[in-house]
Order: sequence, then structure tokens, then C-alpha cells
Amino acid sequence: MPYPIEQKLVVGVASSALFDLTESHEVYLNEGVEAYRQHQEQHLDEPFPRGVAFPFIRRFLSLNQAFPNEQPVEVVLLSRNSPETGLRVFRSIRHYGLEISRAAFMTGRSPYAYLPAFNASLFLSANEEDVQRAIDANYPAGRVLPSKVYDDELDPELRVAFDFDGVIADDEAESVYKRNLNLDEFQAHETERQGIAHNPGPLADLVRKLSLIQALEQRRLAQDLDYSRILRIAIVTARNAPSHERVVTTLKEWGVSPDESFFLGGMEKSRVLSILKPHMFFDDQRSHLSSPAGDLPLVHVPFGVANRG
Repeated sequence: MPYPIEQKLVVGVASSALFDLTESHEVYLNEGVEAYRQHQEQHLDEPFPRGVAFPFIRRFLSLNQAFPNEQPVEVVLLSRNSPETGLRVFRSIRHYGLEISRAAFMTGRSPYAYLPAFNASLFLSANEEDVQRAIDANYPAGRVLPSKVYDDELDPELRVAFDFDGVIADDEAESVYKRNLNLDEFQAHETERQGIAHNPGPLADLVRKLSLIQALEQRRLAQDLDYSRILRIAIVTARNAPSHERVVTTLKEWGVSPDESFFLGGMEKSRVLSILKPHMFFDDQRSHLSSPAGDLPLVHVPFGVANRG
């Protein structure tokens, strides 16, 4: 029997994020639902290629192998497929050895409403509408953007990077800047409030629970010096000094200690991300989600003032 889901850090993932469904989607768009069903049936034992979220999900699940007694994480498949057309998805999951057993098949409807039922701290999908509807309902979600996927199986680390404003924190500070596009006003606002933590943003719960995994790994390391940590958390933000202090205040109050923090002052984030090589980078601003080589796994969180107007 699976462990109680209330005791886990849960990620909900759509098949469109986990696998590359380009071919199947073309069949659906050009030939319709029945042709799509037949296509999946004819290719039932042909695994889907790995998608943008695959390296992240594979490493995320490896935390259960490192902590078999605690089983701290779970991935739930949340799919627009019917159970019938979803057979190929689960056979692909089995082919790649992913420990995913829970699922919701919605037969064409968006699965976002069931995120609370599965205790999910994140929903990943390539479907822009599904992600936006989840965010509008105050659920944590991100749209994976197309990129080249390379999963180095010799690299056991899980590197997760986050923008701060509009992702971990709310959009209060971004609203100040966007009101007049005045950087001095923004810096003054944040300096005045440097000792006051921000309100949580859409992925605050995810970051807090990842921090608990960090603590679990730290305890393991204290008992076993040969243990190699799996999880690394990074903050990559356009902020710089002095507005960085409120970031530190907020994370400290939440009990979150990033392994790396980058305050870039408007530098292109890809300059850091191309070295960090995260398995997911979450940002609320599409203009910040770029990769010169097209090989970074980027996730758009369509929340707040950065995505209005």
C-alpha cells in the first residue's frame, strides 16, 4: 500500500510535461479524438520520448530511494487523457522505471481542480490553459516551456532554481516597480520593509517543503559522512543590494536556507543558469525565461502583476 499522501511532498505532473507528446498531439489536432485513440492503441508498447520535466521527476523520486523508511515524496499523474488512451502513458512510466502509481484521467477536462485532493505542492503541465486556471484558483502551478532535454544519468543531483518575486513571494514588490517602472522607488520600498517578510507566493509551500527535505538530508549526512546530498535549491533573482535584504528576511522567517542565491541586478539569468544547470527554473516573467542554447528546463508561473496587461 502507498504511504499516506498527507505526509508527503507531492508533485502533480501532466503527461505533456513528463513526456514528449509532439507526435501524438499532431494526430489529435489534425485528425481528431478517434484517430488519437487509435494512434495510442497502435503504439501502446512504444514508450514516449522523455519530456522537459522528466529529469526533474526522475531525480525527485530518487529521494524515496535515499530515504526508504520516510518515503518523503510522491508524483501523481494528472492527465487530460481517458483511462484508455492513458494506458500508453503508464506503460511509458513503467518502461522508465518511475515509481508513479496514483493518477487522475479526466477524459479531455483539465485536472487542476483535483490538486488539493492529492495534496499537491506543484502542478507541472505544458498546457498553458490548465496552468493559468490552476493559478487563477490559487493553486501552485507552472507551465514547462519547450526545450532540448538531456538527462545525464550519471548526475544524481536534483537542482531546483527559483525566481523570488511572483514565484516564492507575492507580487507586492513587482507591483511597486511596475507602477512607475522606477527602480529607485522599488529599492526604497524594499529597504524600508527589509525586516518584514513578504507574503507567500504560489510556490512558497513547495519551497518550504523542499527545505524540509534539505533538513532530512542534513541529518543523514551527520550520521553518514559518505552520504552525497541529492537536493540543491537556488534563488536566481533580478534584485540586487539593498533590496536583497528583504529576500533574506523572508526566507529566514520561513525556515528556508537556499544552497545558492544570486542577486543579479538585471543581468541575464541565463548567464548563471547555464552554469548552475538546474533541472527546473521557475520564473513569473516570460521575458526572463530564455536560453541561448535552448537547453534549459524553464517553467513559467503565470502569476500576479507581471502577467497582467
